[in-house]
Amino acid sequence: MKKYPSASAYKNSRQSVVTIGTFDGVHIGHKAILKRLVETAKKENLDSVVLTFFPHPRMVLQQNVDIKLINTIEERTELLENTGLDHLVIHPFTHAFSRLTALEYVRDILVNSLKAKKIIIGYDHRFGRNRNADIEDLKEFGKTYNFEVEEISAKEIDDVAISSTKIRKSLNEGDIETANNYLGYNFMISGEVVKGKAIGRTINYPTANLKLKENYKLIPKNGVYIVESTIEGEKKFGITSIGTNPTVGGTEKTIETHFLNFNKDLYGKEITIAFLKYIRDEETFDSVEILKQEIEKDETFAKQFLKDRG
Repeated sequence: MKKYPSASAYKNSRQSVVTIGTFDGVHIGHKAILKRLVETAKKENLDSVVLTFFPHPRMVLQQNVDIKLINTIEERTELLENTGLDHLVIHPFTHAFSRLTALEYVRDILVNSLKAKKIIIGYDHRFGRNRNADIEDLKEFGKTYNFEVEEISAKEIDDVAISSTKIRKSLNEGDIETANNYLGYNFMISGEVVKGKAIGRTINYPTANLKLKENYKLIPKNGVYIVESTIEGEKKFGITSIGTNPTVGGTEKTIETHFLNFNKDLYGKEITIAFLKYIRDEETFDSVEILKQEIEKDETFAKQFLKDRG
């Protein structure tokens, strides 16, 4: 898959079949549409192209709204790469871009830049300044610019919307299994391991304190989880605590992972943790000793879960 930072950077003489969307989560609903895109491209001897946008349009047009996304743009790119796609165009979404007329958008972006011969799009797709054009307008443009419009059914579009809503709701409720089922993979977060307060070391449970680069990444509900990670090429399992460490008077939200049977220095390393199971809510304990006992229970639970899981 080739990646482009804008539509104007796309340099390819072959005609294409294009689909357009945010594709946050790249979940099972999205994958059905992407499979159709890739299969259509092969059947009709066209290149498959996804046109997506970053930042998310609502981040630009509704700056007072706190938008949380299932994927970072890096995660989204990697997930899209695994779909067999030929080209991914990540076009910068700006106020100026949002002011393009429907004609300018179709002519300059879809036709002149992306060489669209076919566009696969949802019945509810809207585009152009103030989102005033719809799929019927796109079909009319197709007559002028010689491209075909294939409509994604209402059911498929609804499935995508329902899946996205359920994934976000499930993550906000700590229901990792439901989120993972809809995603078709384990929800993940990535970041740099930074120095924390090292409280875990004092009770013999050292943790890797993860600092995320992106403030728009959706973080699951505060609590304790079983996670997996690949470190130095090996799969490792751990217990991740998301919260403020109220037992020791913490106030800032942290994401800390105690890896089972692994205790190497990870400071400064970039790691990804994938969520497997929610264990319990974040709690305030009467003492650090009781906290330690609870962590021991979490560890026992995690080991049994992983054993049963095989």
